[in-house]
Amino acid sequence: MNVGVIGLGSMGKRRIRLIKENFPEINVVGIDNSDERCNEVKSLFNIDVFNDSNEFFNLDNFDAVFISTPPLTHSNLIKQALNSNLNVFTEINLVSEGYTENIDLSNENELVLFLSSTQLYRKEINYIDSQVQDSDKVTNYIYHIGNYLPDWHPWESYKNFFVGNKKTNGCREILAIELPWIVNVFGNIEKLHVSKNKITDLEIDYPDSFFINIIHENGSRGALIVDLASRKAVRNLEIINEDIYLSWDGTPQGFEEFDFDVNEMKKLNLYEEISKENDYNQTIIENAYLEEIKDFFSVLSGNAECGLHSFEKDKYILDIIDRIEEISDSEVFEV
Repeated sequence: MNVGVIGLGSMGKRRIRLIKENFPEINVVGIDNSDERCNEVKSLFNIDVFNDSNEFFNLDNFDAVFISTPPLTHSNLIKQALNSNLNVFTEINLVSEGYTENIDLSNENELVLFLSSTQLYRKEINYIDSQVQDSDKVTNYIYHIGNYLPDWHPWESYKNFFVGNKKTNGCREILAIELPWIVNVFGNIEKLHVSKNKITDLEIDYPDSFFINIIHENGSRGALIVDLASRKAVRNLEIINEDIYLSWDGTPQGFEEFDFDVNEMKKLNLYEEISKENDYNQTIIENAYLEEIKDFFSVLSGNAECGLHSFEKDKYILDIIDRIEEISDSEVFEV
């Protein structure tokens, strides 16, 4: 199999590295309009590179493409790939323009359109889902995700990174990462109350802090806090009902469950081996990124029907995020 990776920033390099390390039989090339990035990737991974995506799309011996460029470029690249008879794996989309057209195009051409949703592949999320689904009780949650925006990519200015753009901002990205698993576990959303403000001196034109109270259709309720101000990167989650208490700090080592028999918390060790890059926050591990790549290749080989997320499901998520951003501070709205 021959695959291309378009976009050779941090995520594109991660995809290439994981493919090279785990699928040596697959030939992979890199594509980026930056000569510097192309030269870096060629040196790091000893692969062929292109600095013109049109040159790559004109080739006829490739099976699939990974799109790891900034979100605002995804729709056009997906369309080009599908028109070039390429199956597509794309990173999360923060805007839904072109969704219907690209879904229809993938169906017409009988090509795979696979959307990343890495949190759905975390073992901790899978365990939470199993516990909540096995319980016959309404389950609530408290979830805070905070990380100071300049620390996301310390090697570059946040102003040059897509999270500095209001259309694809940092809070929006966090919500697009977290809401798919929240909706998958707790069900569709009935009502939200949103409070937001800006508490940093960052040069951004959008709120850096959101407090969101969520009511799900099944009666579950959640308190979701998202911010770009926390100087300590945090991901603190509590899952609560009469029969369940789970807590998670986002790390493999920080996942715990209350043991009712001994009346104390116990650690849950879900990983035989943890794959991690030292340049990233301790909550970011490679395992889930690899699992969704495996899932994509399984779909391509006919051993799986689809991924854990989809463009149809994602349109629902992005519509909710649009409403969260659009409404006035402290407003309540029904979905």
